[in-house]
Amino acid sequence: MSIGVPGSPAPAAAAEPEQTTKKKIRRAVYAGGVGNFVEQFDYGLYGYMAPMLASSFFPGGNSAAAVMSTYAVLAVACVFRPLGGTLVGRWGDRVGRKKALLWTIIMMGVSTALIGALPTYQQVGFLAPLLLVVIRTFQGMISGGEYVGAVAFIVEWARPNQRAYYTSYASNSCFLGILCGAGVAALTSAVFDPAQLESWGWRIPFLAVLPLSAVGLWLRSRIEETPEFMRETEGGTKIVKAPVREALREQWRPILVFCGASIMLAILSYTWVTYYPEYLVSELGLTRSQALLSNLISVAVLMPLLPLAGRLSDRIGRKPMLITGALACIVLVPVAFAIGEQGSFASAVWSQLVYIIPEFFLTGIVTTCSAELFATRTRFSASAIAYNSSFSVFMGVTPFVAALLVSTFGTIYAVWAYLAVAAVLALVVITVFMKETYRSDLGADKFAKEELVGSGR
Repeated sequence: MSIGVPGSPAPAAAAEPEQTTKKKIRRAVYAGGVGNFVEQFDYGLYGYMAPMLASSFFPGGNSAAAVMSTYAVLAVACVFRPLGGTLVGRWGDRVGRKKALLWTIIMMGVSTALIGALPTYQQVGFLAPLLLVVIRTFQGMISGGEYVGAVAFIVEWARPNQRAYYTSYASNSCFLGILCGAGVAALTSAVFDPAQLESWGWRIPFLAVLPLSAVGLWLRSRIEETPEFMRETEGGTKIVKAPVREALREQWRPILVFCGASIMLAILSYTWVTYYPEYLVSELGLTRSQALLSNLISVAVLMPLLPLAGRLSDRIGRKPMLITGALACIVLVPVAFAIGEQGSFASAVWSQLVYIIPEFFLTGIVTTCSAELFATRTRFSASAIAYNSSFSVFMGVTPFVAALLVSTFGTIYAVWAYLAVAAVLALVVITVFMKETYRSDLGADKFAKEELVGSGR
């Protein structure tokens, strides 16, 4: 196994048999991905069940306003992700990736289950939405460290020429979580009649996250700390005492580069998986089960393609993939929306199959860059700051902004304009400021002395 500069073996793994090393990498992928699954299961479930949550936690009378209030809670929670990610990231850089990730999955499971036990507006009045905001805010803070920590964990275990391939499974764990969230939402909607669903049926999926988190805790407890972190902090002499401060002082350029490059993916992804199914129902007249099923199909099609995208990026680099994805956002998303406007189940499916083309080029690659752009000594902190200051904030506000844009302008193409602005910004940042990072030394500062790193120039 080779960690760092290609050709220079990591001391911790050099003596291990090849099969043992592969097994450890696979276990690292499972351990890292399980937390992403739990996080996105909750996020997808919350988005798909927004109408039921709206009737439970907000005053009746205006269903559209109640649904937008539910999305607003999601947005508020994501605003706090940078703070939580920074705190968890600091811990992960000081005590290790494994210890930090053990705690994040425990706290995510407990907080998600608590949503399923909250009293409703009819029972406690305005205390109900207040409690929902508090819990979602806490979840947002924990999630701010969970995803970037899991990605760093996988990247630091993977071989230099297979980082995007293995990290694609971290992205897939997110989509699997969303897929399962949608599937459980659809199943719950089918099993219970509307009265039961709005009364208590919606609680069951949230409570089911608790045993899922227990499985994740077991998986993470069985894997070792990453060889890259152990190599960098051997004997404790290289542990950074103030990783957040150093990240802001030494790695502010890659932080800004990642922010500029990643916003478009947040808008692209969370318009698709959170807002678009609701749009199909409220604006185009599909049934909720049809909208959810069309979304499930497109997610299921994308998932096996992401490892192929990872392998392609490991061959040609990160920048060509990101540039292609940005152009696809500008050109293909309006085509997808035009197909969906036909208002049938088939058109909903086809529109989302076109929509996932830019997802193919962006999803796993942005994820990999969230770790590769930063040096090992402050990777957790720097990536948490970068990811949560851009991706997470826009992830949270996009469903709300999308609903507001459609309500204001009366057309889904207003959402495309919102995405196109972010894609143009990304094109400028990627082509002008971003350094190629594939196969680069994980321990190095990619922007030190403006040196180009990796085999791509």
